Amino acid sequence: MTMPDVAPLLDSMARAIESRLAPRFPQAPAMVGIHTGGAWLARQLHRQLGLQQPLGLMDISFYRDDFQGKGLHPQVKPSNLPFNVEGQHIILVDDVIMSGRTVRAALNELFDYGRPDMVSLVALVDLPRRELPIQPDVIGITMDLQPQQRIKLTGPDPLTLTLIEPSP
Repeated sequence: MTMPDVAPLLDSMARAIESRLAPRFPQAPAMVGIHTGGAWLARQLHRQLGLQQPLGLMDISFYRDDFQGKGLHPQVKPSNLPFNVEGQHIILVDDVIMSGRTVRAALNELFDYGRPDMVSLVALVDLPRRELPIQPDVIGITMDLQPQQRIKLTGPDPLTLTLIEPSP
């Protein structure tokens, strides 16, 4: 399977944010990227869209519902939301949405900072294997993979999608 180039997907996502999401925002939105891949994507989208609010970055490691089973990831980064979340319109960016559990964890952490008026979800890759009823508002591409296959975004420069196959 050939992996798509990330740059044209980001361009398409930026246009979709401008055309579909921007009209819903009565004020300039803030953008938050989920570490690690979502943060890389958010940096580029934030720049492309010329957003006025500073970029927020979030590490949801402590909010995962599988934290006890997996333990602490060795590269936990601090979250940094350099704006007031209360009453804000937030664009939440992740690299791959599959089960919905990462997004659920991100929403839990986000609400610990305050109550935003609206949260829009943007994801580069949608793998339709939901375990929770969470759907992105803007996606770069939907892919249908075999159950054992995964997608990984590597980067930050260049950003590349890689198909992860199980070991034989």
